[in-house]
Amino acid sequence: MSSSTRTPSRRSLAAVILAAGKGTRMGSDLPKVCHEVAGHAIVWWVVQTCREAGVDRIVLVVGHGADRVRAVFAGDDADIDYVLQDRQLGTGHATNCAAPALADFDGDVLVLAGDGPLIRRATIDAMLARHRAARAAATLATSVIPDPTGYGRIVRDGSNRFAAIVEHRNATPAQRAIHEIYPSYACFDARRLFAHLAALPPDAASGEYYVTDVPAMMRASGEIVEVVDAVPPEDVLSINTPVQLAEVDAILRSRLETHA
Repeated sequence: MSSSTRTPSRRSLAAVILAAGKGTRMGSDLPKVCHEVAGHAIVWWVVQTCREAGVDRIVLVVGHGADRVRAVFAGDDADIDYVLQDRQLGTGHATNCAAPALADFDGDVLVLAGDGPLIRRATIDAMLARHRAARAAATLATSVIPDPTGYGRIVRDGSNRFAAIVEHRNATPAQRAIHEIYPSYACFDARRLFAHLAALPPDAASGEYYVTDVPAMMRASGEIVEVVDAVPPEDVLSINTPVQLAEVDAILRSRLETHA
């Protein structure tokens, strides 16, 4: 959506893109999000999809190799604020690093992984539509996949409403049998998000802060949390190794050929 088509009544939309990780399993000093797929850096695809979806402001959380991440957008970053996560203290801490940059922001904010280049505008559109129709504090886009090993599970209550995201390592056998997973696509009311992040406790085992704990905190305080199954299973592919990088490269090139 171009700026000329936005209506004054539309709630503002920002995106916090988490791009501070090292990606040690890639076997390279290059930040993982700077590796190329289909001719562009991984994080470039995430930023471009946000732009296509009508995001007004982009906050890119950088850390390892920050200058190399910035270089990806040299000459094309008028809508990007860079914030530094100087210590790797989890996704909750990384997201909260964006709070000063969005201190004056009153709208909705996407929280996305910078290493997820398969994200589609249609997924963001579906998540945002559900979020705004429900006037939710948070909306999660989920996927149902054949093998959910390693992914956070979407746990629902007796009324089939969202209850929590439970990471694979913490899941009970019954929870590990759940095939609905959280592939790191979320939309939040910005003010509510940062209010909860300010009160987010560290994980008891790791001492890190996880943004995935925030939706359950919102539910516990009586706020609305929505879930929409909007992520095609073929879009759920982590990039942690050179082999997975090649797989994603092939998928994106196939998409480009299909839409050429």
